[in-house]
Amino acid sequence: MKWYVVHTYASHEFKIKEAIEKGIIGLEIEDKIGRILIPTQKTFHIREGKRIEREKKLYNSYLIIEAELVPEVISYILGMPGITNFLGTGKKPLPLSEMEVNRLLGINERDKTQTKSVEYYPGDMVKITSGPFTEFEGVIDRINAEQLKLTVNVTVFGRLTPIEVRFDQIEIM
Repeated sequence: MKWYVVHTYASHEFKIKEAIEKGIIGLEIEDKIGRILIPTQKTFHIREGKRIEREKKLYNSYLIIEAELVPEVISYILGMPGITNFLGTGKKPLPLSEMEVNRLLGINERDKTQTKSVEYYPGDMVKITSGPFTEFEGVIDRINAEQLKLTVNVTVFGRLTPIEVRFDQIEIM
């Protein structure tokens, strides 16, 4: 089986995923369709001084489906309401590369993308431990590994403010 990207109507991703999973039960093509992914990322918002978590879709209007693309599977998936087409060239769906699939599934380690001295990643929640903004909490926006500095977005007087700090001035929450 290979992984394919399917384009859907906006905001129908979860409904279509559920419909496919329930609809193939008992059909001949049940063993030809594997996992169905909707890549999401946890994000944080600070509202009225409280940290609010929510999941955000990384690719709006797209599903990633693991399938053996025989004609029956293609016609079943394209026949679902809310699905417009497979991504690919012309009429032929193109499978994702192994590297793309590993990235989507989170198989690649984060260490491979950063230098060994970097322990922090954009999106991590941190607490500032020294300097004028001691005890402030925020989210890492950018990392400058050469200078061992990061930009952290903190809330100051109700406004999101980018603060530049050194690696030794923060700790992961």
